Amino acid sequence: MSATEFVLAHTRLAPVPFVPEVRLHLAQDAIDLWEHTETHTGESQPPPFWAFAWAGGQAVARHILDFPDIVRGKAVLDLASGSGLVAVAAALAGARHVIANDIDPYAIAAIELNIRANAVHGTVASNGDDLLTGPASPDVDVLLAGDVFYSREMSGRMLTFLERAAAHGTDVLAGDPGRAYLPHSRLTVIAGYDVPMVGALENADTKRATVLRPSSPD
Repeated sequence: MSATEFVLAHTRLAPVPFVPEVRLHLAQDAIDLWEHTETHTGESQPPPFWAFAWAGGQAVARHILDFPDIVRGKAVLDLASGSGLVAVAAALAGARHVIANDIDPYAIAAIELNIRANAVHGTVASNGDDLLTGPASPDVDVLLAGDVFYSREMSGRMLTFLERAAAHGTDVLAGDPGRAYLPHSRLTVIAGYDVPMVGALENADTKRATVLRPSSPD
């Protein structure tokens, strides 16, 4: 079974609760899907972030659809794209070109399925490279990152990359639902949303998620 076949077998196509303009291949049970993924590959795998519409990503997607001038006519990078939710939303909001980046091969399969499901294949392209390891700032106008501060290590790597991009003139937006490793002092909140959740994904029916930008240096 290919990664694409695996995604299709373990998800169903449905509208995103807070961003109904977008349909994604979504799963119901994270633990069950994680176990199936490791059985399928025969080795340890990262959590299946690609199969769920996380609150931080929903907040960023909702924000750019409500304020499309942020991305309209621009080149956009959706970093750690997961399902591709934010990338698809950017395309629907009028972005000229969108790169949906994730290092998980299952995420790439899900992204490509979701690109087709939302008819944005002419605008969004998937990318499986680890962009955080490179020294350069991404060559895009806008960098979007939904829900990337979920661990200490990832938070540090992400913040360095986002701040470097902002310093080079890229417009950077990140989404976060109150993760423990959110670097509050180095980000400025520009919007907040109460995001409805499906099932027990976040152990809450609704999560307060914010959209943030790297703070300007003093």
